Amino acid sequence: MPLTFDAPAVIGVLALGTLYVRAAHGRRWPPGRTTAFLLGLATILVVTCSPLAVYDTTFFWVRAVQTVTLLMITPLLLALGAPVRLLLDAFPRAAWLRRHGRGPLARALTFPPVVTAVLVAPVLVLYLTPLYDLTLRSPFVDGLVRLVLVLAGFTYFWTRLGLDPTPREDPHLVSIWIALTEVIFDGALGLVLWLGPLLAPAHYAAAHPGRGPDPRTDQIIGAGVLWIGGDVAGLPFVVALLVRWARDDARRAKQIDAHLDEEETAGPSALWWESDPTLAERFKHR
Repeated sequence: MPLTFDAPAVIGVLALGTLYVRAAHGRRWPPGRTTAFLLGLATILVVTCSPLAVYDTTFFWVRAVQTVTLLMITPLLLALGAPVRLLLDAFPRAAWLRRHGRGPLARALTFPPVVTAVLVAPVLVLYLTPLYDLTLRSPFVDGLVRLVLVLAGFTYFWTRLGLDPTPREDPHLVSIWIALTEVIFDGALGLVLWLGPLLAPAHYAAAHPGRGPDPRTDQIIGAGVLWIGGDVAGLPFVVALLVRWARDDARRAKQIDAHLDEEETAGPSALWWESDPTLAERFKHR
């Protein structure tokens, strides 16, 4: 089975993995988060050093698998590792990050429509502009695009999962709508690539090894990977989001029940929702 070696990717993975493990060592840090983060780093090695990397300039569908992995799978696993929270816990001097991380600029950059654009735009630009052909010819540009995909995906999952401190705390329903928007764009891009002209036809005609799918079939398979594969890869996130939503509702219900019990013990007073910080803000304008 042919393999390759991507030095920048390997060095980056080893550096991030070492820093994370050292920061988590000696702390009451959930092992599941460490496992998720390290698995996320492992997917980078799979994309850059496995047969996927050997054939990523030969077959369109192979590069589509890389794109889905770097945009949806790798960032989700990294975000599940809650690296920002670990950074703040392990390095008190990083308090500047906590202070500036909730400023106006950070809140604007994590506004839901902006986050949606950050997730969707890189893939649209990659496949609907000459950038795709450039990534096939320039390893440097290809590496930058891969980095952008990981950062875009991480920004999305970081703000939506809420395991790390974030500048904004939007309702869970907003995250559901963003996920649905991403599904729509996946479908639209898949149809364009399926029915549209071939991408980088000269490159793939010269690189085709004489076996495997022809260029048109190759692109149709890749379009399906981007469309269906992207949606399937996002399912674990939707499940995690729904579980967290249910847990937050259960915790909220317990808080309200405890407050009602305290009110009942203390005797009659103001209506209970008038002292509830969320509901009081809603009812005071009525």
